[in-house]
Amino acid sequence: MEMLLTGEAVDAKRAREMGLVNRIVDSPDTVSSEAISLAALIAQKSSKAVKIGKKAFYSQLEMPLEEAYDFTSDVMATNMMEDDAEEGVTAFLEKRAPKWNH
Repeated sequence: MEMLLTGEAVDAKRAREMGLVNRIVDSPDTVSSEAISLAALIAQKSSKAVKIGKKAFYSQLEMPLEEAYDFTSDVMATNMMEDDAEEGVTAFLEKRAPKWNH
């Protein structure tokens, strides 16, 4: 809202404080390697869980807060019934990398 109402730009530190960015890289030279590292981390996750999470995130954006919490709680409960969720818990307990089905 601050940027909208004032028209003022904010630096990276302030953008992070405001929740506009997730992380700040040290220099422009490291942007690509940081992006690739993040993509590699996401690629290690269950593709089905990532898809479900992304869809839920965008679906709840326009909902009132309480409705969004209820909606995402239902999505998380449904997601926990997926076979990849069971594999994730089992892999964690066995201290090994998960073998995702999706």
